[in-house]
Amino acid sequence: MILRIEQDHHRFKQIIRGKIKQDLRKYISRGELIGRRGKELISIPLPQISIPHFVHGSRQAGGVGQGEGDVGTVLGAAESEDGSGQAGDAPGQHILEVEVSLDDLAEMLGEELELPRIEPRGKKNIVAEKSKYTGIAPTGPESLRHFRRTYKEMLKRSLASGTYRRSFPAPFIIREDKRYRTWRPTILPETTAAILYMMDVSGSMGEEQKEIVRIESFWIDTWLRHHYKGLEIRYIIHDAEAREVDQETFYHTRESGGTVISSAYRLALDITRADYPAQEWNVYCFHFSDGDNWSQGDTQECVRLLREDLIPTVNLFCYGQVESPYGTGQFLLDLKEAFPEEEAVALSKIESKESIHQSIKEFLGRGR
Repeated sequence: MILRIEQDHHRFKQIIRGKIKQDLRKYISRGELIGRRGKELISIPLPQISIPHFVHGSRQAGGVGQGEGDVGTVLGAAESEDGSGQAGDAPGQHILEVEVSLDDLAEMLGEELELPRIEPRGKKNIVAEKSKYTGIAPTGPESLRHFRRTYKEMLKRSLASGTYRRSFPAPFIIREDKRYRTWRPTILPETTAAILYMMDVSGSMGEEQKEIVRIESFWIDTWLRHHYKGLEIRYIIHDAEAREVDQETFYHTRESGGTVISSAYRLALDITRADYPAQEWNVYCFHFSDGDNWSQGDTQECVRLLREDLIPTVNLFCYGQVESPYGTGQFLLDLKEAFPEEEAVALSKIESKESIHQSIKEFLGRGR
């Protein structure tokens, strides 16, 4: 019975997983989903799924085996089919909210967008302790009792003492028969990564553009956390000048100045050199802007900083151009011309929330 219940539960989980994957692109573009996030789980509403349950009819209703009936009598016909029935007091069907781990969500994201596995290159000397079952002992907690080993010990004792009967085994376990799993901690090295988010917060970047950046960065975080146990995130905002801020300030600051993109790249370069050396860390840079820069001369400076300093030290540099009614979009064209076949550079044009899933695929589809 327990095995059957476990099978049914596993099948139900697979159905839920299939429904989530089916509508994953829709979930990716929804900002309210991020607000449902817990520490390690995210709550997803699924109106297409209802939990199986029994429905009991009214005792006064007719049915099979109740009273006399004639051939052709309709069984269980509705009392009112025109919608004129009275209000009822029975509970209605509700949306089912399921909790999905961020790890499972990352797996679904990778399958849906066909993202390759990331191959870390840095080797930061951070270690983690993991318990590993290594043997069997005659003492331990009941929760770790090894059933097969205990049963074998009972059989050996019964055979040795002559109390075993093939026709009527009726085995019984005594304290000396019990065996328990034992473990020992093992030290595992962990690869680590750092994400540097950069965003233009000048007057041309409105709330809609920042919401797109917030949603896309959430899914980027989810995918990278799936591959790296140690993940650090830093935030840089810039208009005419760049500065490092916390997450709350990053997503909600609104400036009104001009745009000097090279200031953000210089600050990102200073941070990577000081805190994330390339031989130890896997560094990812994501820059979001509407494509305006104050001068062509600064754009050339950006290209120089990227080519000579930043790109050689990071796993991946990604530029996402968020469509804005005020931006010219020229910076994306300049980067495409400067880095037509650079493996460590990923460029994306994000026209709306519906384009987020394609942008993620363009950013993370290289397995770097």
